[in-house]
Amino acid sequence: MNIEGEEMRKPIRLIAAACSDMGIGKNGQLPWCLPKEFQFFLDTITAVSAPEKKNLLVWGRISWFSCPETVFPLANCLNLVLSRKMSAVPPHAHYLCKDFGSVIHLASKPPLCHIVETIWVLGGPEVYKESLEHPWCDLIYLTDIMADFDCNVFFPKFDRNVFRKQKGFPGVPDEIHEENGIQFQFQVFKKEA
Repeated sequence: MNIEGEEMRKPIRLIAAACSDMGIGKNGQLPWCLPKEFQFFLDTITAVSAPEKKNLLVWGRISWFSCPETVFPLANCLNLVLSRKMSAVPPHAHYLCKDFGSVIHLASKPPLCHIVETIWVLGGPEVYKESLEHPWCDLIYLTDIMADFDCNVFFPKFDRNVFRKQKGFPGVPDEIHEENGIQFQFQVFKKEA
C-alpha cells in the first residue's frame, strides 16, 4: 500500500552502446551506423507490460538534441529532458527537470507514479553516472561495440562486482551480431542484491 506522500519506487535502467574504450559518442553523434542495434534500443525503451503504462525516458540536453527528430513520437514513452540551462520544455519532450532528484520525485508521485513503469536513462555521461548511484537502478543495457572508434564522450565506469553480466537475459539475444562490418553484442548487467 502506498502511504500518501511516500515515493512509489520505479526501476531505473540505463541503456547505451559503447566501443572498446567505453566511448559512446563524438561531438553529439554516434560514431557508428548500426540500424539493428538502434532498433533493439527503440524496442527495449518502448516496451511496456500494459497499454495504459508508459516509460519515462530521461535524456541529458546534449543527448536529446543529438537524437534524430524522425524517431518521435516514441510509442509508450514520456520524454524528460534534464538540463540546468534550459528554461522551456523542448519540442517532442513532455517534461524538463533541473536535477535527477526532481526526475525521481516526478516519476514516483501522483499522477505519474500510476502511469510510469520504467525510468530509462539515455545519457549522457553525467546523467548515467548519477543514475548508476541511485538505489533504484537495477539494470544496465550496454551493447558491446567490438571495435575502436574515436570518441570524446564515454560511458562511466561501474563496479562489475555490483552489476554482474547476465547470460540468457529474457528478450536479449546472446549471439554476436555483425552489421556494416562491425561486430556487436547485446549485454545486460544486473545489480546483485
